[in-house]
Amino acid sequence: MSYRVPFNKLNLTGNEFRYIFQALESTHISGDGHFTRKCQEFLEKGLGVPKALLTTSCTDALEMAALLLNIQPGDEIIVPSFTFVSTINAFVLRGALPVFCDIRTDTLNIDEQKLETLITSRTKAVVAVHYAGVGCEMDCILTLGERHGIPVVEDNAHGLFGKFRGMYLGTFGCLATQSFHETKNFTCGEGGALLINDPRYIERAEILREKGTNRSRFFRGQVDKYTWVDLGSSYLPSDILAAFLFAQFEHRDQIQCRRRLIWERYNEHLAEWAHKNGVSLPFVPNYCEQPWHMFYMLLPSFDARQAMIAHLEKRNIASVFHYLPLHLSAMGRKFGGREGLCPVTECISDRVIRLPFYNELSEADQDRVVSAILEFQT
Repeated sequence: MSYRVPFNKLNLTGNEFRYIFQALESTHISGDGHFTRKCQEFLEKGLGVPKALLTTSCTDALEMAALLLNIQPGDEIIVPSFTFVSTINAFVLRGALPVFCDIRTDTLNIDEQKLETLITSRTKAVVAVHYAGVGCEMDCILTLGERHGIPVVEDNAHGLFGKFRGMYLGTFGCLATQSFHETKNFTCGEGGALLINDPRYIERAEILREKGTNRSRFFRGQVDKYTWVDLGSSYLPSDILAAFLFAQFEHRDQIQCRRRLIWERYNEHLAEWAHKNGVSLPFVPNYCEQPWHMFYMLLPSFDARQAMIAHLEKRNIASVFHYLPLHLSAMGRKFGGREGLCPVTECISDRVIRLPFYNELSEADQDRVVSAILEFQT
């Protein structure tokens, strides 16, 4: 169905086609070309991370993280149940067992107060997902990880350029992952990145990303030929995708400024209606700086949420629910998931609705969304 106001819409910043043409002219359109390196340098300098490696998706970056942490069959990985399936699939592919943790009622992030009870001798990692780009309680999570000798991985698919207590998200865990899917602030359709904060992982990450070969060392002149030395796969994106992405990165400030205006406009115009109708709007702690990734609402009930989606659809406006609880999925139940295991997740999943949010959402179209919502009574 084609909507008058879609949920998401591609925004071109100006140089995407020019840079793609430059990549084509260079005759190097496979991985690790000029624009791939430009994107990686942008992330490294912008975030202050030792190494950033562009990947074909955030999923691939997560799979690399699982390989770098030497996840083995039977290892346990603690993850929020309220997340996209890639967060845990990357580890399950290595034979890991997911241990589902509930979320907080305010930020919808993993509940750090419940983590310690889930840790066992088989726990090999905690994955913190920064929902909507609002930082998890990283000080508490890192302290817990250090006390038990457990690495922390950040799934920062929503949170590029968000901050927690003045530090960029993606710079806390030993490894972090980014997404450049078409719904993200910066996109190339499909794409991702692995951020490496512990330099000990850098050399092996390059090997894993190059099909298990030491090809990167060869091109740096560190070996006279390259060969198969480890596990690996082809996680490199085409330089054509990187060219598109770099054009988006160049307009970082404009994109973030525009998204902030959209988010704040929703928040301002819906606040009174939300209070009267028992609806919760996004919560951002004062020590967090969000990257303005999405705007969601929590309706009072599942029926109210479904009625709101239908109400907006009748007015030619697209809106969507979000994650279904992983512990209640067909796969999640195979790993011990059951009703009541993560009650906050189950409640939130039934009530959350995401509103149209994209870089070029016009004031007129946003007004249509707001007006339609104000018509709705719970």
